[in-house]
Amino acid sequence: MRHHAIPRPGLARSSRSSATLVSAQRRCLATEATALPQKDCSSITPPYSKLRQNLDTVRQILGRRPLTLAEKILYSHIHEPERTLASGGIKRGETYLQLKPERVAMQDASAQMALLQFMSAGMARCAVPASIHCDHLIQASEGADQDLKRSIVTNQEVFDFLESAARKYGIEFWKPGSGIIHQIVLENYAAPGMLMLGTDSHTPNAGGLGMLAIGVGGADAVDALTGTPWELKAPKIIGVHLTGQMNGWATPKDLILHLAGKLTVRGGTGSILEYFGPGVFDQSCTGLATMANMGAEVGATTSTFPYTPRMRAYLQATGRAPVAAAADNAAHHGYLAADENAEYDEVIQINLSELEPTINGPFTPDLATPLSKFGSFVQENGWKDELAAALIGSCTNSSYEDMTSVADLARQAKQAGLKTQVPFLCTPGSEQIRATIERDQITSELEDVGATVLANACGPCIGQWKREDKQGEENAILTSFNRNFKSRNDGNRLTMNFLASPTVVTAMAFSGRLSFNPMTDTIPLPSGGTFRFAPPRGQDLPAAGFTAGETRYYPAPTPEPQPETEVVIRADSQRLERLEPFGSHFTAGSGNERGLELPALKVLMRVRGKCTTDHISAAGPWLKYKGHLTNISENLLITAVNDEGGDVNVAFDHEHSSAESETDTIPAVAKRFKARDQPWVLIVDENYGEGSAREHAALQPRFYGCAMIVARSFARIHETNLKKQGILPLWFVDKADYGRIGSGDVVETLRLADLLEGRDTSDRAIRLRVTTRGGETFEVPTRHTMSADQLKWLRAGSALNHIRAQIAAEAGGQ
Repeated sequence: MRHHAIPRPGLARSSRSSATLVSAQRRCLATEATALPQKDCSSITPPYSKLRQNLDTVRQILGRRPLTLAEKILYSHIHEPERTLASGGIKRGETYLQLKPERVAMQDASAQMALLQFMSAGMARCAVPASIHCDHLIQASEGADQDLKRSIVTNQEVFDFLESAARKYGIEFWKPGSGIIHQIVLENYAAPGMLMLGTDSHTPNAGGLGMLAIGVGGADAVDALTGTPWELKAPKIIGVHLTGQMNGWATPKDLILHLAGKLTVRGGTGSILEYFGPGVFDQSCTGLATMANMGAEVGATTSTFPYTPRMRAYLQATGRAPVAAAADNAAHHGYLAADENAEYDEVIQINLSELEPTINGPFTPDLATPLSKFGSFVQENGWKDELAAALIGSCTNSSYEDMTSVADLARQAKQAGLKTQVPFLCTPGSEQIRATIERDQITSELEDVGATVLANACGPCIGQWKREDKQGEENAILTSFNRNFKSRNDGNRLTMNFLASPTVVTAMAFSGRLSFNPMTDTIPLPSGGTFRFAPPRGQDLPAAGFTAGETRYYPAPTPEPQPETEVVIRADSQRLERLEPFGSHFTAGSGNERGLELPALKVLMRVRGKCTTDHISAAGPWLKYKGHLTNISENLLITAVNDEGGDVNVAFDHEHSSAESETDTIPAVAKRFKARDQPWVLIVDENYGEGSAREHAALQPRFYGCAMIVARSFARIHETNLKKQGILPLWFVDKADYGRIGSGDVVETLRLADLLEGRDTSDRAIRLRVTTRGGETFEVPTRHTMSADQLKWLRAGSALNHIRAQIAAEAGGQ
């Protein structure tokens, strides 16, 4: 069913929108300042004229129907639309688009594998501007200075590799201490109407500037880096119509927490969230970024917003006035807002005047509870009414507005003689934010009430937290982070992480109780009186402008490649390992006797329930092996639950030798299969691979010999990552068939050859023949989402094999 947007013309022509723009602009004037020097914007300003011209070509093909904003941005980046759309129009949720992103951003953990893959493609420079950000490998323990120094020493060889590769290929390298990738992208690279890829699932954070920023695996990034058109199935568009105004304690974080409760972790899969309506124009640029960041938690491809005056003010305040001027012109031509009567696949109505602070969790980011009911929720579940730690910051909530809001609460508490009752950790999002809040006395105000300011890095949000207390104990923490899966933050499966706005987290740190409601409750004072917080007030942009801080962390803009540079990889390294290409099951010498069908596959295990990329490839202490596939594969599925018995990290080996046990860890049994040259298959549950964009969750099973995964359903990024590495992902047509296939069964594909040869192009071409350990044989229908290009990846053994062959063929033809 299609839903029309509330009728309204483009940004420049709508009287209602224009009034909103003027009103919003007035709100910005008090804080708007430009202290930073103007950046060279030549490589970060989208080529608006070219994009509008390309979009006009697509409009002609589509019969000039009204388009949503997301469609405009996406379709304006289609590669050669006359050719790639020659077979017809675009059907959301079905048509595969060939796209040309304008930029790639990579964080240090995922950049290692992305660069190792790019290096093997044999190119001398990147086809698009790119950047590397050192943020994931810095562990939080004592405080910013000590943690940064220790982490640089611990990870020196990885940083040397990344910096040398960046120098060789002309990539901007943001050193350790510069900040978190998503905050830096928003401050430096994001621009309205741009299309960019990032090797992190929270790349959509940049959507706060009215663009499409999409999280991908490293192999997808290699597409853009090599100039290969990047393929994406045309997403459906979910419109989120915002009316009213936020009051009191409500924040943009509460809006996305509330929306996550509505949509669940699967509700946005295959869709873009496009916000519109008057409520958008009241939000700061960084507030919109918070909403876009956590769109990843509902499975959304990305999120975006129409261009607003507060975006313009943010661009100007961060040294990008030329981008703002170009965006103003593009908006005048209607490029940066939805057309009147554009159709959405679904419209969600949210009245911001009714929005209440919300707390989500534990163990899943979509379990939403209004703050007014959270105390009862805690009591009903029998949890202790105790808060063990409070953590604010991370890529989701570390803006100047966030920090000034929590500083307001700190000032109120200090005046009342209060200090935080639990460890209170604060993570600035970037060196620019750290330096600015330090200059404006915000840091000292937080430290005065008990805060520990950590390094400008991801830290506890991704498990880089050397936590000494509560290990093995059930405990509750409150964070302003975006994700709260078991074991994610501190390695303790019993730690319950509840997600909230930074202001709610901060206020509750002074109480120490989960049931404390800062909107209504009071805190007893030593004097015998009581204290109640007033609603916090923040400032979106600093009155004195931003300050850059330590510029030694920053790269030179638009560097030229230095081809003579030797990329640093030690021969005896346990952190870095050059990649060997994966073999194809369909080439001569593969040993596959079934031709263009996959060889007979043994079932390794049936995975029960939620299995995120954290379950498949854990982070935390394993981050140090991100560039060493052999070593990191030792953590394959170590926190996954085996449905046959219910044990964690246990797999069955029904053909074990007399020297081997019948059961072992999952990676140990996978290694046995690999040693026997036995390709295998996984049977998995709903939304398999949700969470981060971690492509190691696809690389590791492929490394051990996985050829196919059959699921009740897949998360978008992970399904694509599997395809990129030459693993065939299939969906059960009848989800009940999940329980019919067990470990040790043999699974054979039927009619895959017809699909590969183009004789059957339907999505239900492939069936599976299952032979159980007991000798029973039956067939299972499946469906697939493989495009024509993705079938070429499968046949070649991986997308990289296919790209490498194309580059070689082009070079040979010159």
